[in-house]
Amino acid sequence: MEARAIQRHIGIPATKVRQVIDLIRGKPVEEALSILQYLPQRSAGIIEKTLRSAIANATRQDDDEEMAGPVVDVEDLFVSRIQADQGRTLKRMRPRARGTSDRIMKRQSHVTIIVSDGRDDVVPSVVPVTPDDSASAEQAEQAE
Repeated sequence: MEARAIQRHIGIPATKVRQVIDLIRGKPVEEALSILQYLPQRSAGIIEKTLRSAIANATRQDDDEEMAGPVVDVEDLFVSRIQADQGRTLKRMRPRARGTSDRIMKRQSHVTIIVSDGRDDVVPSVVPVTPDDSASAEQAEQAE
């Protein structure tokens, strides 16, 4: 089972957010939370809050019996996918000497976190066939 949480319009550039999310990608959620708790980067707190939201979405129990999903244990969850995309850019001007100005780019980002318990049907990845492998396979078929 997968659950997701999306945080939009974070006032931190995506490049700085990616430095933090690379540390927790593929890790169990408890380990990821402990890593995020002690990081000095400003984006770590925002990512931690979003990760907690994704965990809550995964373990949520609906009051309606028909809508209730399978019970998920937090210990089984891991960060299956996490990405930081570029959001909008606010453009500001800073006055400079002799009547000129410089442009200040205030970049924003969007963070998407998907946690999974690993019980989903995993689609096997496609293995590319190299020319040597295809030639040896054809020779084996001809030999038979």
